[in-house]
Amino acid sequence: MINQWANVVRWEMRTRLFLRTSEFLWQEGHTAHATKEEAMKETLQIVEIYKSLFEDYLAIPTVIGRKSDAEKFAGAEETYSIETMMLDKKALQGGTSHYLGTNFGDAFDVKFQNKENKQQPVFATSWGVSTRVIGALIMVHGDNKGLKIPPKVAPHQVIIVPINPKNENEKEFNNFVDIVANDLNKNGIRYKIDTSENTPGFKFNFWELRGVPIRLEIGLQEYKDQKLTLCRRDTGEKTSIKHNDSSVITKMLDDIQLNMYNSADAFLKKNTIELNNYKDLKEKLSKDNCFVKAYWDGSAASELKVKEDTKATIRCILEDVDNKKSKCIVSKKPAKHIVIFAKAY
Repeated sequence: MINQWANVVRWEMRTRLFLRTSEFLWQEGHTAHATKEEAMKETLQIVEIYKSLFEDYLAIPTVIGRKSDAEKFAGAEETYSIETMMLDKKALQGGTSHYLGTNFGDAFDVKFQNKENKQQPVFATSWGVSTRVIGALIMVHGDNKGLKIPPKVAPHQVIIVPINPKNENEKEFNNFVDIVANDLNKNGIRYKIDTSENTPGFKFNFWELRGVPIRLEIGLQEYKDQKLTLCRRDTGEKTSIKHNDSSVITKMLDDIQLNMYNSADAFLKKNTIELNNYKDLKEKLSKDNCFVKAYWDGSAASELKVKEDTKATIRCILEDVDNKKSKCIVSKKPAKHIVIFAKAY
């Protein structure tokens, strides 16, 4: 097994920040196995790891499936992908995992001695994600105020904004701020104190733009009452708590993480539709973006027709079907798969 982070340079005719750039950073893994079973197990395990990255940490719901022959990685026997929906309802491929069979073992003469003492090409896999995941995070959660970063991956989970306009009891006030900060630190909460000379309004906007999950305000009233004012980035809701009750902040961070996932998941489900009429598919995708769940006969001709008529592609094959009743949305021939059609970045 080889795993690395590396810079990659590619020719991109039309670049998009984070999504498609001429140079980007990616994580790539490569493995070599003695059997197909071991290699397939690795391929599918990596897909689950990427799913956990997106759903458990980035709060981005995913659709997982394997690619059609037209969309899979060149040289792979099977490609599995993580598909996500952006706020404009276009698809973004978040990560891929490829079962390469012995194609690369044959091509590069990578062999091993098997139990029968015979030379055999390895069964290989490769898989990767890139800085595109940052683009996904921005485009799934962002709003008109800027970023919204899930607490689990936020560099600063809490931004402390001290507000003491008259500099009253400055030493005692600053000590109070330090006590609050130390309490957060003891409970493993990542924080930053904004000690800049900017106005409170500027600071609020500055950190909203950067998506910090919780803003913690400490003004003269909070200092006198020995309380804190919390403002959630995801909902804008404000709460007043005791100054030494960091457990409330911990719970709030967990709730923000869950709420961000649930909001994105509801959006994905709302904009995923099932269709069985090709006219409806064309009309829907000409007016709006969405995920269309439909039957496909497995032919390149039907896949290409959808792409030519709508610019949508098969994002992934969800499952195989084996019954004559299910008909392809394009050809009306017996279907072999249930797939997701969508326009994509």
